[in-house]
Amino acid sequence: MAKRKTTTSPSTPAPAETEQPVQPTQALESSSEPTQSDVPATYSRFTEFDIYLFRAGKHQKLYEKFGSHVVDYNGVTGTYFAVWAPSAKYVSVIGNFNGWDKGSQPLNVRWDSSGIWEAFIPNIGNGETYKYFIVNQNGREVEKGDPYAHLWEVPPKTASVIRDTYYEWQDQDWMTNRKAKNALNAPYSVYEMHLASWRRDPSEPERELSYGEIGDALVPYLQDMGFTHVEFMPVMQYPYAPSWGYQITGYYAPSSRFGTPQEFMRLVERLHQAGIGVILDWVPSHFPGDAHGLYEFDGSHLYEHPDPRKGYHPDWKSYIFNYGRPEVRSFLLSNALFWLDRCHADGLRVDAVASMLYLDYSRNAGEWEPNEFGGRENLDAISLFKEINEAIYENFPDTQTIAEESTAFPGVSRPVYTGGLGFGMKWMMGWMNDTLRYFERDPAFRKFHQDNLTFSTVYAFTENFMLPLSHDEVVYGKQSLVGKMPGDEWQRFANLRLLFSYMFTHSGSKLLFMGGEFGQTSEWKFDSSLDWHLLDYAPHKGMAACVKALNHLYRNEPAMYERSYTADGFEWIDTSDRENSIITYCRNGNNPSDTLLIVLNMTPIPRSDYRIGVPAAGAYHEVFNSDSTDYYGSGVTNSSPVQSEDVSWHGRSQSIRLNVPPLGATVLKIG
Repeated sequence: MAKRKTTTSPSTPAPAETEQPVQPTQALESSSEPTQSDVPATYSRFTEFDIYLFRAGKHQKLYEKFGSHVVDYNGVTGTYFAVWAPSAKYVSVIGNFNGWDKGSQPLNVRWDSSGIWEAFIPNIGNGETYKYFIVNQNGREVEKGDPYAHLWEVPPKTASVIRDTYYEWQDQDWMTNRKAKNALNAPYSVYEMHLASWRRDPSEPERELSYGEIGDALVPYLQDMGFTHVEFMPVMQYPYAPSWGYQITGYYAPSSRFGTPQEFMRLVERLHQAGIGVILDWVPSHFPGDAHGLYEFDGSHLYEHPDPRKGYHPDWKSYIFNYGRPEVRSFLLSNALFWLDRCHADGLRVDAVASMLYLDYSRNAGEWEPNEFGGRENLDAISLFKEINEAIYENFPDTQTIAEESTAFPGVSRPVYTGGLGFGMKWMMGWMNDTLRYFERDPAFRKFHQDNLTFSTVYAFTENFMLPLSHDEVVYGKQSLVGKMPGDEWQRFANLRLLFSYMFTHSGSKLLFMGGEFGQTSEWKFDSSLDWHLLDYAPHKGMAACVKALNHLYRNEPAMYERSYTADGFEWIDTSDRENSIITYCRNGNNPSDTLLIVLNMTPIPRSDYRIGVPAAGAYHEVFNSDSTDYYGSGVTNSSPVQSEDVSWHGRSQSIRLNVPPLGATVLKIG
């Protein structure tokens, strides 16, 4: 084994919890390995009830039990270690503090057949690196990081680091009032970002910014742009940068690439103090086969399902959790709650839900085994989702869980008590695919494909949908969002402003991946910064101004969010003008006076004196126009109020005539 860095000095631990001694653990002897019979009995953090919950798949706070915890015991400061390794016959802790000696610090196996190994080791504390040396019943030796560690070495190093999660939070105002900010009848505009590539120092383009440096730039940027929430692509410890964080080895640790757990918590705190919610990507669908990670942890298939038809993911060349094993369920349940509890996250966006729901996901005939009823649903994963969502909303009712789910599985965002999976929201993948397909077409041919835009409302209210334009749409040769748009430069930017206008005025919450808001022209690259210099140019500066205006329109107009998930919040005016590729609709709030009229022109031809039926008589004021010159548009606007006329149109007794901008969106409000 390669030498590790030298030992760091143990820091002063956070106030320790009071621990109670329990029965001495039994030593597991081996003729070929050091015995543990001489190891003195120590206390344990586990009660009998903890063990019961763990083995029943119901434990919600295993992070308080497993892992490494600096404590005072019998007047001595040291670290308590606990690890689950039921197939082991010998386990020890190795680290800088003992010269990586496999035999000097053995753990005791508990007497209760739980498979938990534990020990108190004096005179070591925060900052020490360590791993578990494990020998299984067949003599196989492995060295593993701690599944419950809160800090790891910076990759490519792979040891765990003793670290607590003690932090004196200063975000009480947000936490007290966030229920209103995270509610389904509140504006919910999410900025999705990848910490390593959002922004870098131009003088050091190879260096990733720290949590603190990211916060310095991110907090004022999000405040100015008007996003209500930020979603971080996985911040959990991951060893391989090109995985973007979706191949996790340290499920209980913020990535050490950017700093310590407390520095991550400070970033969350700063966002909360600025009134911005924090959503974390969470990946319970698979994990990598790195030698120091969860795979074959104790020499057996401990965390992954032993049957490759259920335990190996062919798409991602990774391993699938054994969702039917109670201890694994406790691991995942506790992990979901950990990020909401210790890190004050406001929600979890759960990755690749469809891959968990179906046994035949990405598998050919003969490569999967039906469930006990002959179906293709993964019953264990389904029940786990229900339990996790119930636990989250019971313990943290002012948060949201969001499913990335791409199929027609029923009730994803419906309560468990009605037969649903219990998520708060679901990504509207059908809307995303249809919308991008439509906008990629030459405007001359859009009149033949209007259904791509109107079909979404057929099913828009079957779930609590979030409209996603995520990172997946700007990689692997798909081009950037503005790169997908047809036409010359002006038309491409006008098309993208129109797409964003359609997105923000459609029912549902919103998600936009970083760079889209200013028209990033190249595909996203995980290892370099966004092209922030583009904001020096008028088309990109105008795009950013347009997205900022849309965010503020969304937040300031109740009709845009009060009834986002019910059919009475959306009303078609006209979808029949295919020849001109113009569609009109209303968004309704709780107060009729808040109603907004939206007009979208999908061609580059402006229309003057275009007549539209309106819901009520009165003067209509233009509150947003994507063709404004402030946004790099051509300036076809309606600067004066437009008075309704007693002319029946579109089945309405009142109508108006207005100027409809080319490749533009107009939003009007009576007043």
